[in-house]
Amino acid sequence: MNRAAVASGQAAAGIVLPPLPNDLRMQEAHAPVREGEPLIAILARERQALDRANARQGRSIKFYDDLRTKLGARP
Repeated sequence: MNRAAVASGQAAAGIVLPPLPNDLRMQEAHAPVREGEPLIAILARERQALDRANARQGRSIKFYDDLRTKLGARP
């Protein structure tokens, strides 16, 4: 009930959230597997894809934390 009241109050206060950066909406594809390619090469590309996904998640968290700070929310 408290959450609904807070949401209702924020809506009435006219808080307009900034748009989510397009980069944060992307999903990372798996590395392609090419016939005859060494498994180590596939694994290396897959790890690079995971690094990109983890970096994007970090940017998402920072975006959210910055937004909460600007709105004065407490953790």
